[in-house]
Amino acid sequence: MMQTASEINKSCPIMIDSETRLDNTIALPSNVFQYNYTLINIEKETVDIIMLKNYLEPNIINFVRTNPDMKFQRDNKVTINYYYQDKDKNHLFTISVTPEQYE
Repeated sequence: MMQTASEINKSCPIMIDSETRLDNTIALPSNVFQYNYTLINIEKETVDIIMLKNYLEPNIINFVRTNPDMKFQRDNKVTINYYYQDKDKNHLFTISVTPEQYE
């Protein structure tokens, strides 16, 4: 997983869409892989964090469950974290997708 993170990080930071930038990825202990994102137009004080997380979570779980690019993670029962921060680097929330959620 460290090699995968290193490969992805070569192209970071990269804009995913008009609001979201992938800053980097990291391999963590206990078979966890984390994507670190910045929501470039959001300030923590001005957003409903719970609503935003609840909006993103089912889409992220479905992505992990169905995207061919995530096959390696699924096959190796990796827990995938999606860490989000605002434009000022304030942590907003982390969505963790466990093997039980995508199997």
